[in-house]
Amino acid sequence: MQAADGTLLHARYFPRRDGRAGDLAVVVAHGFTQSSRSPQMRRIASWLSEHASVVLLDLRGHGRSRGHSTLGWREVLDMDAAVSWAHALGYRRVATLGFSLGSAVAIRHGALHRGVGAVAAVSVPGEWFYRGTAAMRTLLRLILTKPGRVLLRLLRRTRVSPAGWSTPDPIDARAAAAELDVPLLVVHGDKDDYFPVHHAWQVHAAAPVATLWLERGFGHAEAGTTEPLVSRIGAWLDEHTVAVAPVRA
Repeated sequence: MQAADGTLLHARYFPRRDGRAGDLAVVVAHGFTQSSRSPQMRRIASWLSEHASVVLLDLRGHGRSRGHSTLGWREVLDMDAAVSWAHALGYRRVATLGFSLGSAVAIRHGALHRGVGAVAAVSVPGEWFYRGTAAMRTLLRLILTKPGRVLLRLLRRTRVSPAGWSTPDPIDARAAAAELDVPLLVVHGDKDDYFPVHHAWQVHAAAPVATLWLERGFGHAEAGTTEPLVSRIGAWLDEHTVAVAPVRA
């Protein structure tokens, strides 16, 4: 699979597990340093396949995809390629589900490229270049320094663009949510040590049609995601995803 800018991408396809014919496919985008090889993401894809077929995408710079992570800027092209593939497989309804970095990508894709019938965002960073928590300040030190990027590549197999955030700031998830024309589900934990709950409130308040789940005791993104939560998300997507014609380039 190839993004519009030529970046070669890897994705795994999981048909609906019960074998029943279905018209819903969910494209899933992981968080920073994760990939389709991550045990957490494989479990999430397996749980979600009880409700829909799943396309589990490796964002650029992660897993088996080529290129370098641009921290949510060019990744919308990766999501668009995966959504187009899901449509090409014959699915009438295609939704996106993202975790952390992937949630911002899913919302930005829905606003800028469209072609999906619903968006679900787990642990979404509402603000671009957020450094308001110790966890994010530590992560930014890795992302924005050459030694840090080397460590990310060696220890987490994540290749980050040396440009960092020097590119023109893209619209953030909060601003992008205001441009969505499909239902949005925002899921956030009250124990998130990367992005406090005000990020979820901001994104939810900005979107024209949105549902907010604040999960007690839930931490951040994939690490704290459980089978019951994924099952609820899958049921919500099945109920709210509308059929949307694929966007032609």
